[in-house]
Amino acid sequence: MKLLLCLLVSLSLIAALIPALADISSRAPDAYHPPLRELAGKAGFSVGICLSPYQLKDQAYLDFLASQFNSTTCTNETKAYSLLDQAASRRSEDGMPRMNYALADQMIGWARDHGIGVRGHVLTWDAYMTGWFFHEGYDASRPVASREVLLARMESYITQVMTHFETEFPGVIYCWDVVNEAMGDGPADCLAGDPCLLRTTRSGQPNLFYEYVGADYVEYSFLYARNAAEALGKDIRLFYNDYNMLYPAKREAAKHLVEKINSFALDQSGNPRKLIDGIGMQGYMGGYGVQDGCLSEDLITHTRDSIRAFADLGMEVHITEMALRNYEESQSKAHAAFYGRMFEMLGRINRELGRNVLTNVTVWGVQDVTPNARNEYTWKLNGTFSGLLTEKDEIKTSFDALYDALAGAAEEAAP
Repeated sequence: MKLLLCLLVSLSLIAALIPALADISSRAPDAYHPPLRELAGKAGFSVGICLSPYQLKDQAYLDFLASQFNSTTCTNETKAYSLLDQAASRRSEDGMPRMNYALADQMIGWARDHGIGVRGHVLTWDAYMTGWFFHEGYDASRPVASREVLLARMESYITQVMTHFETEFPGVIYCWDVVNEAMGDGPADCLAGDPCLLRTTRSGQPNLFYEYVGADYVEYSFLYARNAAEALGKDIRLFYNDYNMLYPAKREAAKHLVEKINSFALDQSGNPRKLIDGIGMQGYMGGYGVQDGCLSEDLITHTRDSIRAFADLGMEVHITEMALRNYEESQSKAHAAFYGRMFEMLGRINRELGRNVLTNVTVWGVQDVTPNARNEYTWKLNGTFSGLLTEKDEIKTSFDALYDALAGAAEEAAP
């Protein structure tokens, strides 16, 4: 009887493990040849995953990135709050901001050494922005500096950052998210009647760029970035990036914002300068911290509709932070299948449009997140069982589905 009981318990344990094991790819590493980047290239876009400092010590992750992708994005290290150096800014002889590039240089250098392009992310963003940047002497205890001074600081910051990375790593950063998340989510975040939904507050806190620089800080950011790119003599593509861009409200607001940006400045002939090249759709899809809304076919339809809408504006489109959320391990097979259907659509969209509108897809929720992290931001943002890799960097069937979808699209596109 004890023997039978032990056998039943053992079988139960094995059965409990099967769903988790079934989600791990059974393919040998050489099965992913040609690499994913070649398949995506035939569909008209580059393909990437994000990179954080701790992942520079994760060799399996780095191998995955280097072997399959041709683009990456630093998660935080090229943002202003990571680069700005308060002490050095206070000492600057010209009164302009100064930066510490040490960690960002390490990450961009790794990408350069492995032949991987970088999406620059991001030049202007209100979230977590260092408040002292807006004050006289870079001292938060002193009065806010004048609009003219703040515009000069913004121009200097954008010019310095773009110039530094292009000088130190020529051609590696091929585009910049110039402004991030400048559109609010509803009446609490923006002024009534504003067709661009420009964010005045975030979670009850003021947007310091909007408050101290003005409602045209977005346009000025793009003007300064375009001027810097032209001075460098480089075709560095300039993007506006935001979340929920696949839904009609922000999609329509983005159309107004693009028109506003591209009518802001005139060239020497008196014609409007095209300051913005593209739209970055962040691509967090599904419920935030809940399974409800995940794996919905509507997400694929909305994504397709937004790509088409931005194409009509003459914009390139990047899906910049794709996380196809899934919080339930029992849904892992369905999640993999959903990944496949999403990339079947993405693999065909440029052929349907007759030109390469979608030019990059970057996955953000790359690794599964431990279920024990239920109350943490990353767990809610990316989902638990949403990755292309397990927590132990094992390739999952979701990557198989993505790979197969692009392989099928490449075969369809072959002459």
